Amino acid sequence: MSDATVVPNAPTGAPLPAEIDELWDRRDTLTIDDPAGHAVVTAAVDQLDSGVSRVAAVDPVTDEVVVDQRAKRAILLAFRVLGLELSEAGPFRYHDRLPLKRTFDGVRVVPGAIARWGSHHAPGVVLMPSYTNIGAWVGAGTMVDTWATVGSCAQIGRNVHLSGGVGIGGVLEPASAVPVVVEDEAFVGSRSIVVEGGRVRRGAKLGAGVILTASTRVFDAETGVELPRGQAPAWSVCVGATRPRSFPGGEFGMPCLLVLRRLAEGQTFDKLAIDELFRSHGVAT
Repeated sequence: MSDATVVPNAPTGAPLPAEIDELWDRRDTLTIDDPAGHAVVTAAVDQLDSGVSRVAAVDPVTDEVVVDQRAKRAILLAFRVLGLELSEAGPFRYHDRLPLKRTFDGVRVVPGAIARWGSHHAPGVVLMPSYTNIGAWVGAGTMVDTWATVGSCAQIGRNVHLSGGVGIGGVLEPASAVPVVVEDEAFVGSRSIVVEGGRVRRGAKLGAGVILTASTRVFDAETGVELPRGQAPAWSVCVGATRPRSFPGGEFGMPCLLVLRRLAEGQTFDKLAIDELFRSHGVAT
């Protein structure tokens, strides 16, 4: 996306040590038999796990998504310095390099929910049976509903609702790639997919089955004006739609995002009000 900045050590929290860059430069020779490298990398991922540091954030001054490349490097290096280990969760058995997350201060974790070490969940988060990958950040008061997935390094704001079956894409490589960002107060309807650096701005409400990527075209339903690609505008009601496009083989409908309505800034809804908001446009949540 155009509104993104990638820097070696972005102002997204406490800085990670410069040793990460040194280990990255010799990553091809790094192994699980390097105790010093192991210590540096696991300490860095612990910072992400606790929320002291994070992979990306929206700069409040520039409104750009700022990505900490060093944080991504630390995650990728973890796969080199950690060996495969057996672990258990009740009757289930796992064989992986990354352990499951163990610290959930103030977080409700319903049986069936899975979160990997290196993901952060702020107090007040509710995890229904769902999956959160390493490097992800989930803000206070957010619900990750049943069968929703939060991919690696995705950044989810405060008081967000990721409805059932939502797929929030992850990104690890290349280290400079911009992750998905869902900002505060957003609502993502059931079975929607936000991937490849798509951005749901603050207070946006997405209907069921929306597909949003960084290259998705976005249009205002009232004016027909094309808006910035890959972004659900702040405080808007959006649904998935198609736009005709001609190819040698015929004319086909290509997916796009349609902005149906603008909301007052700060306008909030409970679940029933959101349902009614979409039903008024003939759309399900």
